[in-house]
Amino acid sequence: MRHTPRYLMTDAGQVKELIRHHPWATFVSPVAGLVASHYPVLLDELSDDIVILSHFGRPDDQLHELGAHEMLVIIQGPHDYVSPSWYAPGDLVPTWNHVTAHLYGTPEILSEDENYEMLSLLTDHFEQEHPHARSLAEDEAGTRRIAKGTVGLRLRVARFDARAKLSQNKPAEVRENVTAHIAAHNPALAQAMRAVEVSG
Repeated sequence: MRHTPRYLMTDAGQVKELIRHHPWATFVSPVAGLVASHYPVLLDELSDDIVILSHFGRPDDQLHELGAHEMLVIIQGPHDYVSPSWYAPGDLVPTWNHVTAHLYGTPEILSEDENYEMLSLLTDHFEQEHPHARSLAEDEAGTRRIAKGTVGLRLRVARFDARAKLSQNKPAEVRENVTAHIAAHNPALAQAMRAVEVSG
C-alpha cells in the first residue's frame, strides 16, 4: 500500500478489531504468478499475537502450495468514495476512504481433528447471532465427512501493513462534513472516521 505516515495503523489491537468485524479475507500466494482465494477468518483469541484461523476448500490448498511459503492475507474494512462536493469550493480532487490491513505469514496446516475443531468454532462463531443457530455437532459423522473436503490452517502474522485513510488530511470542519455525508449510507465508515477524530 502507499506509504503515507498519517494513515498508518501500527497498533496490533486495532488490526485485531478490524479482523473481528471484517472476517471475509483475501488470501494471495506467489505461485506460478499470483493465486488468490477468499475465505472467512477467525481471530485466535487465546493468542497475544495476531493469529488467524481459516480453511481452504480442496484443491485451493494445492493451488496455493499452502504451508510451503509466506502468503498475504488482505482484510478490507469499511470503505467508500469521498466526493469533492463535500469539500470547500475550489477543492476538486475526490478520494476513497478505507481501513485496510495486509497480513503476512506462513500458514501451519491443521490436522484433520484440528481442522474439524476449527470449522466447529467458525460455524459456532457466525451462528451465535441467529435465533435458531445450528451446530456441526448435530451430525458429527456427516459433517466430519464433509470437512474432509477442506484443509484447515493457522496463520501467525509475522508482520502487517495497515492503513486507516479517513480524511485526516482535511480541516476539522471538512472532516465533519464528509463524515455526515458518509454516515447517511455507510455508518461503519463514519464510525471509523469519528474514532480517528476522537483519538487524533
